[in-house]
Amino acid sequence: MLRRIQKIRFTISLHRMVTTWSPLTTAFNTRPEKRINFTKNEVGLFGIPELTSHEGFYVLKEKAIFKTDDLIDEATSPNRTRKMVMIFDELSDTLCKVADLSEFIRLAHPASNYCSAAGDACITISGIVEKLNTHKKLFNSLKTVVDDNDKLETTDVDKHVARLFLFDFEQSGIHLEEEARKRVVFLNDCILQLGQRFMAGAVNPRKISRNILPAAILPFFPSDGENILVSGLYADSANSIARESAYRLFLYPDSEQERLLSEMLKCRHELATVCGFSTYSHRALKASTVETPEMVDLFLDALNEQLRSRAAKDFSIMQKMKISECGHDVPLASWDTPYYTSRLKRKYLQAGASEFSPYFSIGACMEGLNNLMNSLFGINLKNIEMEPGESWSHDVYKLAVLHETEGLLGYIYCDFFERQGKPNQDCHFTIQGGKVLPDGSFQNPIVVVMLNLTQPRWSGPTLLAPSMVDNLFHEMGHAMHSMLARTEYQHVTGTRCSTDFAEVPSVLMEYFANDPRVIRSFAKHFQTQEPMPEKMLQRLCTSKHLFASSETQLQVFYSALDQVYHGDHNLHGENTTATLKTVQEKYYGLPYVENTAWQLRFSHLVGYGAKYYSYLISRTIASWIWQTYFEQDPFNRTQGEKYRRGCLAYGGGIPSRLLVSNFLGREINPTNLTSSLINEIDSCTERLKHMDDHFR
Repeated sequence: MLRRIQKIRFTISLHRMVTTWSPLTTAFNTRPEKRINFTKNEVGLFGIPELTSHEGFYVLKEKAIFKTDDLIDEATSPNRTRKMVMIFDELSDTLCKVADLSEFIRLAHPASNYCSAAGDACITISGIVEKLNTHKKLFNSLKTVVDDNDKLETTDVDKHVARLFLFDFEQSGIHLEEEARKRVVFLNDCILQLGQRFMAGAVNPRKISRNILPAAILPFFPSDGENILVSGLYADSANSIARESAYRLFLYPDSEQERLLSEMLKCRHELATVCGFSTYSHRALKASTVETPEMVDLFLDALNEQLRSRAAKDFSIMQKMKISECGHDVPLASWDTPYYTSRLKRKYLQAGASEFSPYFSIGACMEGLNNLMNSLFGINLKNIEMEPGESWSHDVYKLAVLHETEGLLGYIYCDFFERQGKPNQDCHFTIQGGKVLPDGSFQNPIVVVMLNLTQPRWSGPTLLAPSMVDNLFHEMGHAMHSMLARTEYQHVTGTRCSTDFAEVPSVLMEYFANDPRVIRSFAKHFQTQEPMPEKMLQRLCTSKHLFASSETQLQVFYSALDQVYHGDHNLHGENTTATLKTVQEKYYGLPYVENTAWQLRFSHLVGYGAKYYSYLISRTIASWIWQTYFEQDPFNRTQGEKYRRGCLAYGGGIPSRLLVSNFLGREINPTNLTSSLINEIDSCTERLKHMDDHFR
């Protein structure tokens, strides 16, 4: 009976607490419920009238086909009255509106009939794109404009976007002789199939007979009859034997994976040379921020030189921790670093992640984002009720992004909670890109931010671990890039820019999420609204910078390996493991482990081929922007407006190297890039020393 009375009191106090939160916090901290519609007609997914049923995808496909034909006729007509780039952008917008929407619904909709119809639409649009890629008359019309200028007056942005469209065309080899073009089509198909098979093999568990393994290892892994299964690296295990065994077994060389990777790299190299590039990396980096593989190599070498001694200090600390734990002198190895990083982080936090979570309700975090956006850009995020049939799931929120003077900038649909069949990834989807319409009005962007948070319970809201707060800010950084990029053309709106610049706004948001002044503005206990204790907050922020040098060095190693694989590696005749060993000796402070092939589990080689360096470049530029504009005051409106008008507003409408150089007032070169990241690492090291003194 006493327990029951306590529950009643708790419920009442919680109810009273909730009423003092802002409307946005209350909305996100309230459990979403299914609404029964008795009176209103359904408006269709995202308010698209055709999508009141899955059959509407057929209608959208047909409309896109007819409009595409009309736009092709216009582009190839000698009597056209619009700029060529405007016609191409409308063509791109027509196809993207169906393709992007269909791809998202295919992945996210819980109903199989919608997923199937959306998947069919994706296939149809892909077929249309393939036909366009072989449409010689359309290609020649664009090439003439790019080479000889349009007959209508064009701007620098027009010319830049037209060149991007032309490069997209040339990716399919349309500019080549027929035999070479057919070879490009064949190679692209081979690369796709090899990549898919490699990615599937990269996550397959390793099955090993129990009879050939030492008995001491067997208890660490699940059994499958007479075999044991190793499905990962066991990086967080406190048992050093388990970590080492998992590393050696899971990463043992696999001949089929080696064949798939080698063949994929050879096909990519041939594809590049057929298309007129010396290496695949040169092809992949065209129109990027760094522009050439040579620039990437110089950046990685400069950063590696600066990191070597700093990373060695990190490894020395881990080595001492391992000796202390094992009781004897044993060398630090690659399977140890995640464990000792996690262990030291727990020491600094003096608490588990679950003890921070009550201060990070999803509503409080959204309010923190709202306050930050308001301070920097004069923007409010307003939760609005959706019309019947507008959403694919009842637990999705819709945010209107409202500027204090400009009005509605766009919509963000927040699909935050896990459900059966939903992809287990945090990501940002563009449903509709922003662009200037023929009548001069603006087509507002529509995006989805997808997370996989636990559903809120009856007793309280969803609570986020600190790492999930970082993820939320990261993905909302992508969303705000889409909202604030007021570009003339949707082909270059928001995140539709070079890979090594697209992550800059989202990574920059992580700097805000790691700043104690920002966290202090919203981290409040979901029951009492008490702010997070100051010592707790400082420990959290400091812990995020542990072993920054060694972790950055690891990213340099990964990036360098990716560049070597997609450079002239294929001309050397060695297998990918021999290359790995050589690159690791140069770029990483821990030695290669014999009879392992880590790269055969590195699925990013497929999706980020020759572009894995983008993570480091994006982080470097974000760090540079943070130090220049926001480190002194993360809520400064003047600096926020400079960032919006000088960086976000352009999307990919200006070459990203020029955009970044103009915004930061310094040339993009290895020295400047390296200095910003090293300054940050050294600053973090100093803060850690102060924290150590505090502990003592």
